[in-house]
Amino acid sequence: MHFLKSAVLGMVALGASAPTLGDAVPPACSVSAHRAFDFWIGEWNVHSADGKLAGTNSITREIGGCVLHERYVTDRGYTGESFNVYDAPRGVWHQTWVDSSGLLLVLEGGVQDGKMVLGGQTVGSDGKVTKHRITWAPNADGSVRQVWESTGPDGEWAVAFDGRYTRR
Repeated sequence: MHFLKSAVLGMVALGASAPTLGDAVPPACSVSAHRAFDFWIGEWNVHSADGKLAGTNSITREIGGCVLHERYVTDRGYTGESFNVYDAPRGVWHQTWVDSSGLLLVLEGGVQDGKMVLGGQTVGSDGKVTKHRITWAPNADGSVRQVWESTGPDGEWAVAFDGRYTRR
């Protein structure tokens, strides 16, 4: 009987503190830091530096507005997806990228000079570490430039991909 009484009192206490339908609840992920990557949201054609269509990309806000979900597709069968979220307690943006080649890339960073800059590393089957840095820059015409840089065997940075996103 004591257990039942405690359970009922606990439910009443929870109900008293839980918001009701009429209460205004602030939206999750609504502070400006959660909106720093919004310039990337949209339906895009992605062109390589030589102007050729590299693929299409769809970036949507999901999961209560807290996550940017990327879906990248090429006509050569290559696909990839990423989940991007602002980690408020640590004050950093986080991206987890996976693709049809089996690549898992975990990146973190934030806004630098109006650009989103995320970095991380991968370890090859030979045990060698490759560093990655991806920068997304919004352009005045509404397009976005993405530059993916990686370190080579000598440790020097080189451009792995330089792309321009234009709205479809």
